Amino acid sequence: MDYRILLTVFATVFIAELGDKTQLATMLFAADKEVSKWTVFIGASLALIATSAIGVLAGSVISDYISAKHLHYIAGVGFIIIGMWTLIKA
Repeated sequence: MDYRILLTVFATVFIAELGDKTQLATMLFAADKEVSKWTVFIGASLALIATSAIGVLAGSVISDYISAKHLHYIAGVGFIIIGMWTLIKA
């Protein structure tokens, strides 16, 4: 296992998920006193695992047709567009 890649992916996803609407929704579910915190934790964890699996599978399929270099460019442009859109909407 490549621990450098593991730590890079962990840090990137961890930072990206902090404070986003998914985490806020999870906090709202956990704030309900009648709901088991373990149930909320397990449900949220399974959801993140499922979305990560979709990302890995999609990346594997797409990489068969588009080079990694082009995928980096596409992702970079996508992030720039999302950032500009966010700034315009603010």
